[in-house]
This record gives sequence, C-alpha cells and structure tokens, in this order.
Amino acid sequence: MAELKQYIFFDFEMLCSNTGLAFESMEAIRLGAVKFEIETEKITTFDQYIKPISTKPLSRFCKDLTGIYDKDLESALDFKMVFEEFLTWVGGVKKSRFFSWSPSDFKRLNIDASVHEISYSTISKIEKRYVDFQAIFTKRVSKSNVSVEAALKLYGLAFTGEKHNPMFDAYNTLRIYLNFLQQPLESDLIMVRNYIFENAHFSFDEMNTHLNDKLFHDLTDLIGECDIYSMKSARKLLKRTRSLVNKYSNILINRSGVFNQENILLVEHLVDFYHHFLLTYEEHVAYSSKVVIFDDYLILPVKELYSKRG
Repeated sequence: MAELKQYIFFDFEMLCSNTGLAFESMEAIRLGAVKFEIETEKITTFDQYIKPISTKPLSRFCKDLTGIYDKDLESALDFKMVFEEFLTWVGGVKKSRFFSWSPSDFKRLNIDASVHEISYSTISKIEKRYVDFQAIFTKRVSKSNVSVEAALKLYGLAFTGEKHNPMFDAYNTLRIYLNFLQQPLESDLIMVRNYIFENAHFSFDEMNTHLNDKLFHDLTDLIGECDIYSMKSARKLLKRTRSLVNKYSNILINRSGVFNQENILLVEHLVDFYHHFLLTYEEHVAYSSKVVIFDDYLILPVKELYSKRG
C-alpha cells in the first residue's frame, strides 16, 4: 500500500422525505469533502450539487432540512461526472485515507456508484482505506452515537460554517478527528466521564484514585463470594462481565498515558476473567450442565487483588 499522504473527509446530502423513503432511493444530491495534507496541514475543499435520476420535485421537508432547492440541481452534473471530478480533486486514492461520520455516506457512495456503473475496483480501493470515524469516536470517547455538533461540544468547540452543508459537515468532522488525534489526554478524560463516571467532574490528580475505587467496587460486586451458579445466573453474570469489559477496555489502550499501572492491571484481570469465564460457560453449555462451578484459577487472581486492598 502506498505511503499515506492525506485524509479525505466526505459527506453526502441525499433525497429525503418525512413520509418515508427507502435508503436505496435516497440518491445523493450534494457531495462535500475536505482534504487534509498530513505533511503541510494544508486544507482544501470540494463541494458540488448532484443531479439525481429522480425527476420528482424535492419535498418541502428535504428543502428545509438540506437547504437545497430544485433550481440548484437543474444544471448540476450527474453522480458519475461529479464523482470523476471528486477523484481528480483527491489526486490519488492509494495515498489517501477516507473518513465519514457514520457508515451511511460510504453506503450511499456504494449504491450510487453501482447505479451509475462506476468501476467496482475504484470503490473497492476506497473501501479498503475507509474509516467510519463516528464508530471509532463512539468506542473511544463518547460511548453513544452523537452528532458532529455534539462531538465538537465535548471538546468545547462550536460548529463552524453552515449546517447541513456537506462540505462544512466534512470540515467539522476533520476538526473532531484532529482533536481526537492531537489531544489524547482530553479525549481520555472525556471518555472516563462518559463511560465510567457519568459526567462526574474531579481534578486530574484525583482521577486515578476515583477510578481505582470504582474498579474495586465493580469487581467486588461482580464476583462476590459465590463460586457456583445456575446456568441462568451464569448467563446473567457473563452479560454483566461483558458490560464491564466494554466500560473499562479503553483504560488498556491508554493513549494519553494518564492511567496508572494498578488500574491497568485491574482491567487486565477483568478482561482475562471474562475470556476464561466465556470459555467455561460455553463448555458447560456444550455438555448440558445444570450449574457452572468457578475453578480457583478463574477467580483467585481478582479476589487476591481486592482482598489485599482490604
């Protein structure tokens, strides 16, 4: 794969209706994008209307939502020609990484490219280099799927430009990405508030202490004193354990280096416990067991940790 030289953030506006419209019929009517050159940090933009195959007038709902009117599309190029100009502007798929906020934009690209008989190999090359950044942001920072505007607010930023203009949507997604990339400490602290403490606020110096208390509480509550569970109870416990792993797994990534070794060790034990528990549970299911018995190797490492704490 060629050396990565640039990021391409793109966004589509599509045909829409408040009375229901299948996604396959929601043709792209505007493509906006920004190009970020990694070495120079230069930003350039792309913004074009797209003439859809559908000749129906835009609904009032669609006009109000997108700010696009029928007259904007009358002299617009069709999807194939706009996409060709987009590729020329990109200047090299193989040196690019493509981003959008949610997978619907790539899905739209894929559908419209197929309808307009655009080479599958071209779309495949983009797909190999495509990132659903909303999914990454949700997993690493926000916990829930938030809008571009809400993601900006997490960093104390306001939306720049005209809303529902796809070029500005793409530009603001780039801003979120750069903050995520360049501010790992701020991103980790936002993550802790969203995933673990539900927006509680405390000083940076207090964070690991609060986190340690929370981890011990959750682990103690999870494992308790019981070593034998009915299959139904074991299934519920497995689900709780998986939820805790999802809650704390970002601690192990530790992009900012803010989390101390004791807390990282606790999360590692939690993850190990979950994987061993899952295997044990699946084995018991395979043998139609009535109960699950925890062997010492499964729970002792965690019990020893919180018993030492006292």
